[in-house]
Formats: sequence, structure tokens, C-alpha cells
Amino acid sequence: MRALCGAIITAGALLGLGMTALGFGYRYGQTAGLDRNGQGEIVQLHLSQMDKPLVFILVFLTCAAIIGMGIAFVGLAYHHHRRFHEHLRSGQSPTAPSTHVTM
Repeated sequence: MRALCGAIITAGALLGLGMTALGFGYRYGQTAGLDRNGQGEIVQLHLSQMDKPLVFILVFLTCAAIIGMGIAFVGLAYHHHRRFHEHLRSGQSPTAPSTHVTM
């Protein structure tokens, strides 16, 4: 369940990052090829020169994606750890194939 929750958090953050990229494109797409003197030179924009709410959303969603990935990986590792110990308690070898046949 932990891994699933982490995957859902990560998916939401990645969707939000995609929409944030669209927001950056709409906001700064027209100014990327213009210079203040009217020349056709490329202007480089840094994060400190961009809109603060848009940069905040970018940083927040990036942190959420990293935390979600961490939850997913730790949750999956914990799940495998518990299954390993369940197999040890039941007397089966954790690496041996199951002898249970289903039809």
C-alpha cells in the first residue's frame, strides 16, 4: 500500500510538472527570441528573473516528485522484506518455487 501511495503522489507531481512546463512555455515562449534593443539575439532567462509563483510551483512539484519516488521505493522494499520474512516463518525457502498448484 505504501508503494502504491508513493506512486500516486509521484504521478500527480509529474502531471503537475507537465502543466507547469506548459505554463512556462506560454509565459516565456514569446520572449525567448527577442532582445531589449530589438535585435534578434537570444535572451537567457534565469529562475531569479521569472515569476515567483511559477518558480515556487516548479520547486514544490519537483520536491513532491522526489518524495513520492522515495516513498514508492521504500514501500516496495519494505513489502519485499516482509514477504521474505513471511516465507522464512512458514518454513519455505524464499527463493524456491512454490509447490502449490492452482487450477
